[in-house]
Amino acid sequence: MLNEYRVHLHIYGIGNCDSCRHTMRWLKTRNVPFTFHDFRLDGLPESLLKNWLESAHGPYLLNKRSTTWRKLSEQEKQAAETRSLPLLLANPTLIKRPVITDGKTILDIGFSPAHLEDYI
Repeated sequence: MLNEYRVHLHIYGIGNCDSCRHTMRWLKTRNVPFTFHDFRLDGLPESLLKNWLESAHGPYLLNKRSTTWRKLSEQEKQAAETRSLPLLLANPTLIKRPVITDGKTILDIGFSPAHLEDYI
């Protein structure tokens, strides 16, 4: 039975990201309302990213397994440990994807069907 009170999710990521595509496909098959925000096309407001970094999920936003991370200099990597905001704004592909929110608060980072079940 569909829950008429379920949250409209906001999925932040990159259109060609496999995890983002899996998440959106999973939500579509369950008729879960969502809006997709592509970092590359839609941008990422500094104020939003700052709020994310200050949240409990903040430490999990920096994706150190990404191709972009491997291309950074050692100096940039060290700077990211203490001041990641400028680096993430300049390189949104360093953000672990997808970032799933209710429009204000991060609910989850990454694709996990078990966690998404909580929101449908």
